[in-house]
Amino acid sequence: MWKHAAAALGAAFGLASAQAGEIYGNIGLPGVMIGYAQPLNSHFGVRVDVATLGRRNADGTEEGIDYEGQARAHRAGVFADWFVFGGGWRLTGGLTVNDMRVDLSGRGNGGTIEIGSTTYVTQPGDRFDVRIKFPRVTPYLGIGYGHQPAGAGWGFVFDLGASIGKAKVSASTTIAGVTQDDIDRELEELRDGVGKVRAIPQLSLGVNYRF
Repeated sequence: MWKHAAAALGAAFGLASAQAGEIYGNIGLPGVMIGYAQPLNSHFGVRVDVATLGRRNADGTEEGIDYEGQARAHRAGVFADWFVFGGGWRLTGGLTVNDMRVDLSGRGNGGTIEIGSTTYVTQPGDRFDVRIKFPRVTPYLGIGYGHQPAGAGWGFVFDLGASIGKAKVSASTTIAGVTQDDIDRELEELRDGVGKVRAIPQLSLGVNYRF
């Protein structure tokens, strides 16, 4: 993914003409971000950026199962800005390439664990693993401020939007005797919660520097 983002950054640099480009950095959701923006004229511009929240622990309890987990979130994006409101306010559309997922591991540790509607006796080392994963490529829609054609110097940027795509939930287990019906029931309960998430939000603030 990062090789594709680097290629996109290089392509964006190649768009530079009479309009001066800019570099920018944001912080918020979906993490720490760095990018390059190239105005095309007084009303339109294009941008590319990469963002990351890194890796985070995601321990907790879902539907009665104690999970140990890890979340990771990386994203690259290509965007078009339309300065329809005048000034620096804009509408933004684009595509994001995502590596965003949560891996959860429920461990029985030789005790009992409830999956679906059944209580199972586990052996030491038995696991019930769940993966929550967002789509690899998603459309992006948002509004924001900044990246407009202007003189050289520092500026302010703001974005509010979302990459639109529904999270998928899957599971596997090493616990003997677990039925597919109980796995499906457990996943359905998880989908009623985190599985209903249909977008990756962006809410970020930052600064830019125009050449």
